Amino acid sequence: MTEQDHREEIRERLFALRDEKNAAFAAKLIPNIPPETILGARTPALRKLAKELYREGKSGAFMLELPHAYFEENGLHAFFLEQERDFLRCLKGVERFLPFVDNWATCDSLNPPVFKKHRADLLEQVRVWLSSDQPYTVRFGIKMLMTHFLEEDFQVEQLRMVSVIEKNEYYVNMMRAWYFATALAKQWEATLPLLTERRLDSWTRRKTIQKAVESYRISEEQKSLLRGLR
Repeated sequence: MTEQDHREEIRERLFALRDEKNAAFAAKLIPNIPPETILGARTPALRKLAKELYREGKSGAFMLELPHAYFEENGLHAFFLEQERDFLRCLKGVERFLPFVDNWATCDSLNPPVFKKHRADLLEQVRVWLSSDQPYTVRFGIKMLMTHFLEEDFQVEQLRMVSVIEKNEYYVNMMRAWYFATALAKQWEATLPLLTERRLDSWTRRKTIQKAVESYRISEEQKSLLRGLR
C-alpha cells in the first residue's frame, strides 16, 4: 500500500468508530473546537487503534500531515507518539505536534512513557514549553511537571516556575491550579506557603484550594486549614 492508501485507511477506520451520542457529549466538554470535527470515538478504542496502526507501520505519513481535520485524528497522533521508545525521536515528534494542539483534551491525553526515563533532559525542555506563547504548549509543560516532578525529582524551584506564569488563558490557569493542588497532596510543606503568603493570583489561588479540598489525597486536617485560607 502507498502512504496515501494508509492515510485513507486510517480515516476509514476512524469513521468506523464514530459515536454521535458521545460526540455530542464531548462537544460540551470541549467548547472551543467546532463540534462537527468531533467524531465521538471513545478513548479506549482510539488507543487500541493507535497501537494497531503503529505496529502495522502506518503512522508515519499520517503524523507528517498537520494540522489534522478531526479531534480524533489529533488524539490518534498523541497516542502514536506514546508508542515511540526513543526519547529524542519522541521529543522531536512532540515538539512538532504541540503547535497544532488546540484543546485541553488532546493536550492532556499526550503522555509519552519514554519521558519518565529521561527526566533531566525533559526538565530542560519543560522550561522552554513554559515560556511558549502557545497556551496548550504551556499547559503541556505544566502537566509534565505535575506528572514527572512532584516526587523524587521535585525541587521547590519548580513551584516558582509555574507560579510566575502570567497567561490570561483559562485552560492554562486551570492546569496551574491542578498542578498546585496536586503539589499540596505530594509536597505539602513546600507548597503551602504559596497560599498562606498569597504568592498566587487570586483566581488560581481559589481554584487551587477548591481542587485540593475536593481531593481524596488531602487529609481532613489539611482541608480544614485550606478552608480557613479562602
